[in-house]
Amino acid sequence: MTKCRKLFTTAAGLLLSLCLLLETGMSAQASEDSYVEKTRGGVTAVFSPGSASSADVVNATARELNLDLTAQEEEPEESKLVMANVQNALNVRSDASEEADKVGMLYKDCGGTILERRDGWTKLQSGNIIGWASDEYLLFDEEALTLANSVGKMVATINTETLRVRMEPSTESGIYGLLPKGEVVEVLNQYDDGWVCIDFEGDDGYVSTEFLDLDFVIDAGETLEEIAARVEKEKEASRHQNYGEYTTDADTTLLLAALIYCEAGCESYEGKVAVGAVVMNRVRSAAYPNSIHGVIYASGQFTPAMTGKLNSVYESGGYDASCIQAAQEALSGVSNVGDLTHFRRNNGREGLVIGNHVFY
Repeated sequence: MTKCRKLFTTAAGLLLSLCLLLETGMSAQASEDSYVEKTRGGVTAVFSPGSASSADVVNATARELNLDLTAQEEEPEESKLVMANVQNALNVRSDASEEADKVGMLYKDCGGTILERRDGWTKLQSGNIIGWASDEYLLFDEEALTLANSVGKMVATINTETLRVRMEPSTESGIYGLLPKGEVVEVLNQYDDGWVCIDFEGDDGYVSTEFLDLDFVIDAGETLEEIAARVEKEKEASRHQNYGEYTTDADTTLLLAALIYCEAGCESYEGKVAVGAVVMNRVRSAAYPNSIHGVIYASGQFTPAMTGKLNSVYESGGYDASCIQAAQEALSGVSNVGDLTHFRRNNGREGLVIGNHVFY
């Protein structure tokens, strides 16, 4: 009996030592080696390496105690994100072959979800497209995450009847204004305390995530049917246009004015012209549709067009005279941003800063 107690005491002591060793090793490893990268308003990646030395000690101790430690650590889940790595467009096919039928196209900066990989090809879903693309023109893993964070954006949909936009991230702060249910806004920053920063008429506004549905948006490709429908609309929109010195009909001018109002209504006149110039630069670029209507309504390019706000402003005539004038000046060929084709809210990105926007 005494011998059994001694054996039990010895085993218990070894087990206790093992537990303490594990706890100490894991604590030290967590403080020295663990790496967590968390992007605000973007794609999140987490990687936590283990400790080989502590694992050796655990296994050796387990053998001494005749313990069976067969549980395997779960492998980190592979990223399912894939991004197009092209200057213009990439064919998506019905099977993993250059001879297979084309089902759609992925454009520059478009992304999707990996469904299957085989022999240098990837089956993916992007928007309504499901098909195969060659790995030669795709980015995966960290490269895909990096590009997605660069070109994607976080948007928020208001899910309450009326939401107050605060001057500071606090319910005690002053109020800039109100947003209606269903309004979609771009998120500039996301905080751990339940608030996000949004662009509210040129100011940094703050709203509580309690009343938002958040979504990270990456441009999607188009099926052949969607491409055909878009081309038909572009033909109809370009019916009244005469290329040369760029001229267009009054309705298209007002559509450009409405977009300028949605994107830069609270900016200076210079900022309004700059937005119009970006649209016209895209029209003149081979990488984009060659019509104003096609550029404005291209997949995922302008948030107001994506959310329906542009149509509402256009149909109600909610733009002002300065936006019409800026549209007319951009149509005349004036550009105060050179040949730049992108802009976003100024968040420190390198580029030409005009008012609250950076052009690049």
